[in-house]
Amino acid sequence: MKRSIVPFALFAAVLATLPLAGDNHLVQQATFVCMYCALALSWNIIGGYAGYPSFATAAFVGLGSYAGALLQNAGVPMVLAWVLATLVTGLFAALLGYGLLRMKGHYFAVGSIAIVEVLRLVASSWSGLTGGGEGLNLPILAGGPAFAGMVFLYAMLAVMVLAFAMTVLVDRGRLGFGLQCIQQNEDAADMVGVDVVRTKTAGFALSALFCGTVGAISASWVAYIAPTDAFNILTTLKVPVMVLLGGPGTVLGPVLGATSFVVIEQVVWARFLDYNQAALGIVVVLLVFFLPGGLLGRLRQRRPARAPQGGPGGAA
Repeated sequence: MKRSIVPFALFAAVLATLPLAGDNHLVQQATFVCMYCALALSWNIIGGYAGYPSFATAAFVGLGSYAGALLQNAGVPMVLAWVLATLVTGLFAALLGYGLLRMKGHYFAVGSIAIVEVLRLVASSWSGLTGGGEGLNLPILAGGPAFAGMVFLYAMLAVMVLAFAMTVLVDRGRLGFGLQCIQQNEDAADMVGVDVVRTKTAGFALSALFCGTVGAISASWVAYIAPTDAFNILTTLKVPVMVLLGGPGTVLGPVLGATSFVVIEQVVWARFLDYNQAALGIVVVLLVFFLPGGLLGRLRQRRPARAPQGGPGGAA
C-alpha cells in the first residue's frame, strides 16, 4: 500500500504548487487532471473492484451540477452547496442502485446509460426549475481569474485526495473484499457471508458520491450549466477508459490512467485539430489493447524482483 500512497502524495504536492508558476492555463489543466482523477477513482469502486461496468458517471456529475447550482442560486454558500449536492447525489445513487444493480452484464450497462438520458431529458423539460435548454447561470467568484483558478484547483485537488483515501479504505476493508468476491462469483460471495445486495449498493453509492462533488464544483467553476453539458455522454465514456488505461481494481491505476489520458488528449488536440476525437480514440484503444493490465501493471512487470530473504544468497 505504501507503494501507492507515497507516489500519490508526491503527485498531489506537485499539483498544489502549480499556482505559484503564475500560469492560468497550467492551473486550468491541473484542475482537469484532479477532476478526472477523482472521477476515475470513483468509477473504479464499482467498475474496477466489483466488475460492474457503470455508464452512469455523467448522470451523477450532472445531478451534482444542478443540485449545487440550484442551492447556490437559492442563497446557500458555495462550499455548503457542494457538500449538500454530494449528499443528494449519494442518496440518489443508493436508491437507484438498489434496483439497478439487480441487473447484470450488458443489461446493467444499458440501464446505467439510460439513467443519463432520463436525467438529461428531465433537466431539459423542467424549465421552471432548471432553466431548460437555456441553462442556469451561477454567481461568479470574486477576486479575478487567477484567484478563482487557484480556488477551484484546490477544491478539485481536495476531492481527488478524498477519493483516493476512500479507495485506500475500500481496498483494505471488508467492502473491497466483498466487491472483489462479487466480481469473481456472486453466488459464491453470498455463500461465504457477503451481503451481495447491500455491498453492491454501498459500492455504487460511494462511486457516485464524489461524482456529485465534481459536478457541483464544475458548475461553480464555469458559472453556467446546461443539460447537454452537465449530462455529457463523453464523460461517461472517457472515465472507464481512463481506469482501463491505468489499471482497474488498483489504488493508483485510476490516477495514472486519468493523468495520462489528459496529457494524451492535449497532445492529440494540438497536433490533430481537425479530427482530434478520432485520433484520440485510436491512440487510447491501441494503448488499452497493448496494455491489458494497464500502465500500472506494465510498470510493475518492469520492476526487478526482490532478492529472497535469508537462505543461500539472501540476507540472513
